[in-house]
Amino acid sequence: MKEILEATLEKLFADQLQPEQLIASEQTQWQAPLWTLIEDSGFSLAMVPEALGGAQASWHELVGVIELCGKFCLPLPLPESIFANWLLGCCGAEPITGPVSIAAEHNLTVHNGKVTGEMRNVPWGRSVSQVVAVIGGEQPRVVVMAPSASCTVTETTNIAGEPRDHLQFEQAVAELTVPLAAGLTEQVVLLGGAMLRTAQISGALAESMLLATSYVNERVQFGRPLAKFQVVQHQLAVLAEHAAATRVAVQAAFAQSSGALAELALMTAKIVAAEAAGIGASTAHGVHGAIGFTHEYRLHLLTRRLWSWRSEFGSEVYWAEQLGQAVCRAGAEQYWPTITRQELSA
Repeated sequence: MKEILEATLEKLFADQLQPEQLIASEQTQWQAPLWTLIEDSGFSLAMVPEALGGAQASWHELVGVIELCGKFCLPLPLPESIFANWLLGCCGAEPITGPVSIAAEHNLTVHNGKVTGEMRNVPWGRSVSQVVAVIGGEQPRVVVMAPSASCTVTETTNIAGEPRDHLQFEQAVAELTVPLAAGLTEQVVLLGGAMLRTAQISGALAESMLLATSYVNERVQFGRPLAKFQVVQHQLAVLAEHAAATRVAVQAAFAQSSGALAELALMTAKIVAAEAAGIGASTAHGVHGAIGFTHEYRLHLLTRRLWSWRSEFGSEVYWAEQLGQAVCRAGAEQYWPTITRQELSA
């Protein structure tokens, strides 16, 4: 199934996502015809249980799909929709067929069945039909909110021009509330968002490396291709090293996330990917020289997203602190077992 899903989506993206369309999307924001094509293909429901109408794919089978969203700079919330429907499916709830996003940052409270509070940095919050979040407490619950008349939307974007909006609710009625599934923590949306971004970073890094490699083999300076200069070869080696390390970390995190999300692997992957995003973007621009900064050249479509995604759903520093604290809480005796077991102690 993995190869079929990736081949199908890659063909769709290659046909629909040209650089001029991506640049235009920063002004028009929502690509309705493209979303219809994606929705009709069923990818947003790929991880929904078969009993609820989905394909019941695993995260291991979907990792390449999320990487393709990064490689092609998809200006739509397909990764968020896949994750939201996976979470709802884990909780036994019906999937959402329209565009849906997730909110890891919020201060939502429920009183007398009404929801009040703010969701912050919601991907495509202004355009999606519904947003999924988890409200913590003694009995954490998954809540689905619909931006409507009871919601005030403050539109913002990241440096890649992707919508990251703030939604303020006042005494709003939730579309759905269900208990969080056993085995999942109230941090599941933050972890899941970090997982999505690591895979998108992996795809964008790989594409940046291909773009840089192609350029230095074609560009001639002082009578020979740039790729023949040792300093350029070193820069390409650094870029390849970080792209490969990220992909390995991402593949491991997705493969281990069967059922619940693999916290240790996901923390590690986000740390590796966030570091690689910064180094990879600067290296790709370094080997391109001035042309890499021009609006007409597509490198900036990748690097602006790398710079944005590395900080979303927890930065490198945030996850390094979380990982360090978790290991310290387990104690010295659990340090080696934690590494060999590839999971954090309860």
